[in-house]
Amino acid sequence: MTDISKLMPIGHFSSLSRISVRMLRHYDANGVLAPAFVDQANGYRWYSHDQLREASEIRRLRDVGFSVSAIGALLAGRGTPAYTQALSAQRAALAEESSAALRRIALIERMLDQQFQEDAMSAVSAQLTYLPEQTLISLRGRVPDYTAEGELWARFMPEISAQGIRITGAGGCIEHDGEYRGHDVDESVFLEVAPDTEAAEPLSVLHFPARRVVTATVTGPYTDAIPRAHAVIAAHIADNGLRPAREDHDLATHHFNIYRNDPSQTPEAELVTSVFMPVVDALSDVRL
Repeated sequence: MTDISKLMPIGHFSSLSRISVRMLRHYDANGVLAPAFVDQANGYRWYSHDQLREASEIRRLRDVGFSVSAIGALLAGRGTPAYTQALSAQRAALAEESSAALRRIALIERMLDQQFQEDAMSAVSAQLTYLPEQTLISLRGRVPDYTAEGELWARFMPEISAQGIRITGAGGCIEHDGEYRGHDVDESVFLEVAPDTEAAEPLSVLHFPARRVVTATVTGPYTDAIPRAHAVIAAHIADNGLRPAREDHDLATHHFNIYRNDPSQTPEAELVTSVFMPVVDALSDVRL
């Protein structure tokens, strides 16, 4: 009988892999990424943290425009000249498209340099630590996708100034959806403030207790670096008898990012982000 204690359900795997549940089912149906285990009694899909690297490769190939059928063929041909030739051909095609394709071209450049990918992954490590109590000023809203987070910041910062709120620490983003979403993303942007801070709508003050978290800090474009952080965090959780503490109704248990430098003043390659996952012991129902 399969031991699922070290596996994760599809929703959790979706959140860490940054692939929606709908697409994970689609990849399974097309033989691209099958779950590690499917419970025949209820149909629940379970994944291992080892599959996050494969999911990351699938996501990158998808993001540069390959179809599901092409992804299956490319995965089978990794390490061959045909794989490199296919990537180069796609790069040439994207170069003829609109400026929006420039992000995909940059991704292909990184994919062609396999040593870069290996070095980037090996350079990231996760650690278990305690966060002290926090008070945050936040603005919650829905944006079209994860790259549109700046829309919230564009509303947030003028409100901070208008209400005369004093900032005492770093800022970041809390992700509220229980799974990765391709659109209509629910997020809160935040900045750390003094415990006695008050605010008026549309801003909210969040008081979070001390929390145990697994964290990883990564460097590079958000769309590439943050999934790397999630991958090493997931491995650390699985290897150390932990599990995510997430409860939908409790914002303090949702995973979040802290941005260590200003994206408006920093080249993408130099962006530094810390990702935090609140955790509990695997056999515990109580958040520490």
